Amino acid sequence: MATGPEVPINRIASETLRVPILGTSPLICHKFSEKAKRQMLDAMQGRKTPKQPKDPQADYESSLYKLKDDTFGFPILAFKSATVGAARFYGKDVKMTELRQFVFMRGEIGEDNIGLAVIDGEPHMREDVVRVGQGTDLRYRGEFWPWSTTLTVTYVTSALQRSSLLSLIDAGGLGVGVGEWRVEKRGEYGCYQINSDREIEVVK
Repeated sequence: MATGPEVPINRIASETLRVPILGTSPLICHKFSEKAKRQMLDAMQGRKTPKQPKDPQADYESSLYKLKDDTFGFPILAFKSATVGAARFYGKDVKMTELRQFVFMRGEIGEDNIGLAVIDGEPHMREDVVRVGQGTDLRYRGEFWPWSTTLTVTYVTSALQRSSLLSLIDAGGLGVGVGEWRVEKRGEYGCYQINSDREIEVVK
């Protein structure tokens, strides 16, 4: 059987960092609750959901993301999306489609089997008046302030310099944000920056 010239394929060079993050504005959580899932399923199946009295404490608790040891977290993919979304601040040379393939973030597995960044801080309940359709409603959600976290980030070193990655993480915290009412959604919450008081750790 004829064979062509052997093509060498090298391993992809990568580096993993632990990047300390400091929140610069409150982080508002709004996890999709089991109650909301049931209501959606009832609507899909043509069933009417019985109206129940509002329970602020239950709504607040169900808005929070928890790890299996009852500590709190926030979806790690939100931080990746903010980092990738920051590409728009750097012109056409930085492409979001490529960044999604070059940057990876890992979190701890939460109660719903999704990756979470561990949030350092104590949540409290906030009450907001929100517009729903033609009317208004009261929403009770968890808020962290102050807050911090550490992001475990792996990136392809042949495609991205470490300094560029850190610039993107910082820009994502400044101009995109995470959580409800974040900057990307015309809010002013969920902002963060790299914590300059702590060292960035290279994971061996």
